[in-house]
Order: sequence, then C-alpha cells, then structure tokens
Amino acid sequence: MFARAERLVALRYLRPRREEGFVSFVAGFALLGIALGVATLIVVMAVMNGFRAELLARVLGFNGHVTAVTGPAGLAGWERAVEEIRRIPGVTHVFPYVEGQALASANGVASGVIVRGVRPAELAALPLFEGALKTGRPEDLQRPGAVFVGSRMAQRMAIGPGDRLTLISPRGTATVFGTVPRIEGFLVAGIFEVGMYEYDNGFVYMPMADAQRYFQLPERVNTIQIFVADPDRVEEWVPRIAALLPGVALVDWKRLNSHFFAALQVERNVMFLILTLIVLVAAFNILTGLTMLVRSRGGDIAILRTMGATRAAVVRIFFLAGSFIGALGTLAGLVLGLVVALNADAIRRFLEGLTGFELWSAEIRFLSQLPAKVEAADVLSVVAMALVLSFLATLYPAWRAARLDPVEALRHE
Repeated sequence: MFARAERLVALRYLRPRREEGFVSFVAGFALLGIALGVATLIVVMAVMNGFRAELLARVLGFNGHVTAVTGPAGLAGWERAVEEIRRIPGVTHVFPYVEGQALASANGVASGVIVRGVRPAELAALPLFEGALKTGRPEDLQRPGAVFVGSRMAQRMAIGPGDRLTLISPRGTATVFGTVPRIEGFLVAGIFEVGMYEYDNGFVYMPMADAQRYFQLPERVNTIQIFVADPDRVEEWVPRIAALLPGVALVDWKRLNSHFFAALQVERNVMFLILTLIVLVAAFNILTGLTMLVRSRGGDIAILRTMGATRAAVVRIFFLAGSFIGALGTLAGLVLGLVVALNADAIRRFLEGLTGFELWSAEIRFLSQLPAKVEAADVLSVVAMALVLSFLATLYPAWRAARLDPVEALRHE
C-alpha cells in the first residue's frame, strides 16, 4: 500500500531541520498529549471497572442474590422452608438469620450497628466471609454471649478479643413506667474484615439463639438470604422461592441496588467522553503540526511532483508522517496505562507514603483498597479511538499538500 520511497520520505520529514524547531515542538506535544490521553483513559476505565466489580462482589457476597424479609413477628417454621429452598436446582446457599438495629458502646464510644444472629457454619460458608476473620474462629461464635465485630469498629472503639461490647436495643421491655431499652453486654470473640467500610464499621454477629432472645423473636428468624448460581438471571429463581414463602416479601439484588449501579455506569460513560477530549486536543495538534510542516516543505513537495510523484503519493507521505505520531503516542499511552492500572493500589500507597496525605478514603469510597480491573474491550476501544482520531487529523494536511501547485511553490523559493 505504501511504497518504500514514501516511507523513507515520511520518516525524513519527522526529523525536522534547525529552522523547523517549532514544528517539532508541536509534533512532540501532540505525541505526548495522545500518550497521556490514552494512558488516562485506560487507568480511569480500569479503576471504574474494578470499583464496580469489587463493590458488586462485596454487596452480593454479603447480602445474597435474593433476600426474603418477614414482618416484625418473624417467620415460624423457617427450618422446613430453608430446606425446601436448598433443594431448588441452582440455589447454592441459603442463609437464615435474625437481624435488628442496636446502639453499640465501648470505651466511651457509641454508634448505631446492625446486629445479625447467625449459625456459625452458615456464616463461614458465605463467599465474602470465607477467610475474613482476622482473629477468632467461626466456632467461637457458638459460645453464648459471644460476638464478632468488624475491624473498623474494633479500631474505632479500641476493643479486641476478650473485651466487652454493650448493645442497647430500642425494642425494650414494657413496664408500668414505659418501655425500658434492653441493655446487655457481650464478649468480643473475633474480628472480621471483608474490605468494605460499611460492613467493617457497622455490623455485629452473634449466635442466633442470643439474637432471638435479645430481639424477642423466640424460635424465629426475620431474614433469609438466598444465593443462586447465576446472579445475572436471578429473576428465574424468584417465583419458585416465593411459592415456598407465602406472604414474605422478596427483593433481588438488581432491584435493591439498581439506582446505585446505574449511577456508576452513567459516571463511567461520562468520564470516557470527558477524557476523550484529551485525545481530541492532541489530534488537533497533529493537524496543526502537519499543516505547518506542509507550509515549510512546499519546495520539497514541488520537487517531488516535478520528479513524477503523483498527488496520491504526496497524500500517503504526509498521512504516514501524521499517523506515525498518532501510533507512537498511542503505543506509549497503552504501555503507560497498563503499567499504572495493573499497579494502581501499590502506586496509591507509595504516593500516600511520599506525600503524607490520604488519597483513598475508605469512609467515602466504601472499599479499603483502590481496585483496578483491566478489560480487553475497554483497552481496544481506547486504542481504536485514539488511532482513528489521529488518522483523521492527518487527512486535511495531506490533502493540502497534494493540492499544492509546483510552479507556484518553486516561484517563491
């Protein structure tokens, strides 16, 4: 497609003469702009993909794909219902528990928490909770009066295994003087960390029997979480589960988190469009640089034409010159973007240690680490977009070079 002579001339034009210093500056700026634009797009897309994937994994791993919520009275005979749900093909795990809100207090620090009464074996089988215990063992939760607390809560309240945690429930005991809140002390038997600030800071686990007594739900549970084999097709399991739990409200994860994940997708698309402007500006710099190169090489173009070079050959020469800038910038941005994206959290920790500032706050962004997930489709789309914009930017200067009149160009030499 491109003759050897055309390639040689195009590469020669990329090595500007002394009087073309500003042209080389514009071309170098265009190359740098494309490289930074491509790298930024790859890193941002990887971080947003990683953020969504990690958040989705933690939300689903902690809350289940279908949640059955009963009324204040709880669900009687829940053991039989749980066994029937487990027999449904495609159901991977069923997690019944007692849930309630309480005020946790220790060492003068108090905050609202969500208390879950569970059976230790079922808690340990949760995908997200597996390996999450920093101290203690799942069987430690079998002891009456034992609780597991999140690492953030333990740090904030300065408690650890063997310390006391006081829980105050608003569902108290009715007396002649009114309702008296239930105040009870529990022994911290373990500390867990799932890597999501909301859970590590605001959840407490205790034995199911203790929770049933504490929240006045004898022999009952008020929540059942169901995990299925394919969360993306969770709607297929909802009718069969509903048939086994008449009168119980069912909510799948898509309905529960639809607005949140839709907002993440919108933000991702907007960020892609905004950052594309960086590459677009760099492409305009290619156009500017080539236009200036054409004006400075008018005599050379005229000589080429008089030697027999066709207009198409001139177009290909300047197209090659501009495309080389775009392709080299895209390749540099691709390498830089992949290196940064694959080491995003390590770079974040290095910058925090260097500057002393917290760049990734778990309290604000929910996750304890900066996630990054490089997807081939995103990388290919960014590279293709950068190359297309670069190639389009070369067309007008190349066309202007081909339209140059050799007689007029040599007259002014």
